Amino acid sequence: MDAEKWHQRLTAGHWYSHLPAELQACLLTAARLRLLTVGQSLFKRGDPPCGVYAVLEGAVRVSAVNAQGKEAVLSLVETPYWFGEICLFDGLPRTHDALAVGPCTLLQVPQASMLRILQDHPVYWRDMALLMSHKLRLSLINIEQMSLMPALSRLAHRLLMIAQGYGEIEHSRRLLQLPQEDLAGMLGLSRQTTNALLKTLAQQGIVELGYGAIEILDLKRLRLAAGVDAATLAREAGQAPHN
Repeated sequence: MDAEKWHQRLTAGHWYSHLPAELQACLLTAARLRLLTVGQSLFKRGDPPCGVYAVLEGAVRVSAVNAQGKEAVLSLVETPYWFGEICLFDGLPRTHDALAVGPCTLLQVPQASMLRILQDHPVYWRDMALLMSHKLRLSLINIEQMSLMPALSRLAHRLLMIAQGYGEIEHSRRLLQLPQEDLAGMLGLSRQTTNALLKTLAQQGIVELGYGAIEILDLKRLRLAAGVDAATLAREAGQAPHN
């Protein structure tokens, strides 16, 4: 594994880049590469803990499916996003499914290795707690939005958060490899409603729609459609705004 190459890739992320250098080194030393093909499962709800992951290339869809087969998509995560840390704290089975949207490369720090690092260096538990609390913050914001915000604002806000890597990257992505079905699942809307809302943004020149992709043309107006400004988005992501 080319640890230096992946270290450079991961330092683009807010959480990893702010870790102590010693913890960064421990993670890379314990990590192994995982390669997934299109649609391949990483883990499923009910699986035993298997450690933490970082997306290096590609994207992973985190979702849940009920007994009737209806899927709720929680997030679509891309590099340099880290996930899977909840099981470190409670040792319980996985709560959701995670599968590769396309060809995907990940780093996996196995559960036993991760717990060994934390046992040897208890101070690092705080860094893992910060990773988990960031996810909790975003979840609470999402619950609030589902209750209070109109559908168009919720959609615009979710596009912004995906573009910002859910607060992990400094410079927003403009091209989102995001099927409309997945976006609809994240928002709890039908695909038809989601398509109509996206067309509204496209007609306003804010986004351009492609096959399985959404290009953000006007980031400032997308923020206005979401009803937030750049400083608010940064606070919601748990970061200080970038000048």
